Amino acid sequence: EDDRTMEQDGSNPIRINCVILNFNDGETVSRLVHMIHDYDYLEKIVLVDNHSTDDSWEQLQVLKDEKVDLIRTEKNGGYGYGNNTGIRYAIEHNGATHVLVANPDVVFSESCVIHMARVYGNHPDAGVVAASIQDETLGKGRGRNGWKLHGFVGELLSMEPVCRRIFNCFLNYPRSYFKDKKAVYVDAVHGSMLMISAQAFEETGGYDEGIFLYQEEAVLGQRMRASGYRTVLLLNRTYQHQHSVSINKTYTQLLERQKLRNESAYYYMVHYLHINGIQKLIAKGWFRMILLEDWLAAKV
Repeated sequence: EDDRTMEQDGSNPIRINCVILNFNDGETVSRLVHMIHDYDYLEKIVLVDNHSTDDSWEQLQVLKDEKVDLIRTEKNGGYGYGNNTGIRYAIEHNGATHVLVANPDVVFSESCVIHMARVYGNHPDAGVVAASIQDETLGKGRGRNGWKLHGFVGELLSMEPVCRRIFNCFLNYPRSYFKDKKAVYVDAVHGSMLMISAQAFEETGGYDEGIFLYQEEAVLGQRMRASGYRTVLLLNRTYQHQHSVSINKTYTQLLERQKLRNESAYYYMVHYLHINGIQKLIAKGWFRMILLEDWLAAKV
């Protein structure tokens, strides 16, 4: 970790930018920037204000310096749109070879960044790299934030809370897949913090801007796989995530969040799983059932 010369392809130095997306959460963003500002391996920090409706833009102005860039989107186009804007800026304006995409509500060490970057030297086919998550909802188990991509039926089962528990062993990697390993290939990783190579981003297009929120991880995993890239999950490095702090500040109602999930899942099924007419009807009925379950749970 004292070696400051990380290289890619044997000669070209790795240049890492960190992109942090903000929407009405300037305080959390500021806290993260202060925490990581002096990480030597982060050449630049790019703050993207996703057209906030509060005073975030003014709050974030004070963070600008020789290391921190601040840009603003023309509209709030969602998670994918905002992060794509920041990643493109990092590549085109700062010459980033790799971009660390971080939610405002994460905590990570510089050592974690270093080890994520080093994966690319050992895995030339890596497009996305993530560390293991410590999350109050997902827990602290090895590999919790790396999962399989499913077909139509698997996707339906993974969305419904009861089915997700019943069919857990079929929907997720077995524990043995992670045992005694430092890193594994997975289909998708949690989007709260991940590193993407500039080459993979440019070849795949990054996030699908047709999705406003949720399902981004599955889309990214699909796009990486379709372009011949792999997703790597480090099991010996971790980061902390305060689950959905920023999202919950905006979408406070359970039903509102579930409606967003349903819309994104339907979009994903249509555009990436290429479901037929009958499957579309089944999906819509399934989503209505989930909404009904959430409504009943809210009433109890």
